[in-house]
Amino acid sequence: MSDFAPYVADTQPDLDSPAYVGTRKRHPLQAPVRMPHTVTETSGPTFRTELFPPIADMSRRDGHAALGERIIVAGTVTDGDGRPVPHTMLEIWQANACGRYDHPGDQHDAPLDPNFHGNGRVFTDAEGRYRFMTIKPGAYPWPNHHNAWRPNHIHFSLFGPAFATRLITQMYFPGDPLLAIDPIFLSVPDKAARERLVSSFEIDLTEPDYALGYRFDIVLRGRDATPMET
Repeated sequence: MSDFAPYVADTQPDLDSPAYVGTRKRHPLQAPVRMPHTVTETSGPTFRTELFPPIADMSRRDGHAALGERIIVAGTVTDGDGRPVPHTMLEIWQANACGRYDHPGDQHDAPLDPNFHGNGRVFTDAEGRYRFMTIKPGAYPWPNHHNAWRPNHIHFSLFGPAFATRLITQMYFPGDPLLAIDPIFLSVPDKAARERLVSSFEIDLTEPDYALGYRFDIVLRGRDATPMET
């Protein structure tokens, strides 16, 4: 457990969210136990571009364009006091335009795209800014309940100075009708906090005749913290 200030009540997903069936077996039955971090957990590994080359354009592979709607995603990563978090690594993964992951575990009856693997990696700059190009992911069915579909979303994994500081969240898209009935999105009790998971369309990020732009700012702690998966 962290020594930082706790999240504001109801702004993070509940460990046991009855409508999200998967939490029934995964949530802890006992109170968390504080485990002091040693130098091993707080000092490494070091995530640098030399060791982890960025993959900032997921919309192409070996010079071939992926199928689907090209989009640009950009934003900032800040701490609880609004200060930028520089040079931190963000990993991205998502389904393709048809709603299928390029992974053996995904057997959804939708086509794979040989030019889209659905994984990327970028680093924030000195001002905490990041940017990447991808394809807008499709919705897909999942076995949570009858006729269950996940909204369009992109997964983010953020690494601090050590592996123990990893945080994971999801970005959604404005106007998606599936958000109102998605148990994972609704597992965050506070409505205002849920809305922080929804990106905003921005014409200034949009490239003429090429790709729409969406902004997704990530706040790691504090009153306006982005909901994170636990």
